[in-house]
Amino acid sequence: MSDNNEFGAFLIGFIVGGLTGAAVSLLFAPQSGDKTRELIQTKAIELRDRAAETVEEARLHAEEALEDAKHMTEEWANLAKQQADEVIKKGEQALEEGREKLVKTVEPKETPAES
Repeated sequence: MSDNNEFGAFLIGFIVGGLTGAAVSLLFAPQSGDKTRELIQTKAIELRDRAAETVEEARLHAEEALEDAKHMTEEWANLAKQQADEVIKKGEQALEEGREKLVKTVEPKETPAES
């Protein structure tokens, strides 16, 4: 578990360092301030577009997962209903058999003297 935390910290540090280096290189590049601002604006627009695409892809995946979950829930509900119906039928059959046995046990039997 500790190795995962160390790797995650390294990865975050690497990304932050890369972004910091890119920002510093843009600021100290031998070009005019207008060109630098234009480059920063262009990169920001590209980053915004990529982020919007990623969000849209994530939304589509979430919708697909939701639909799959709905279908699975419906299938499980139908299966549970079928199994419940089977249990109810078996219970009704057992109840009827028990009633028949009870009736046979409780019915007065004719004695040879009554005949």
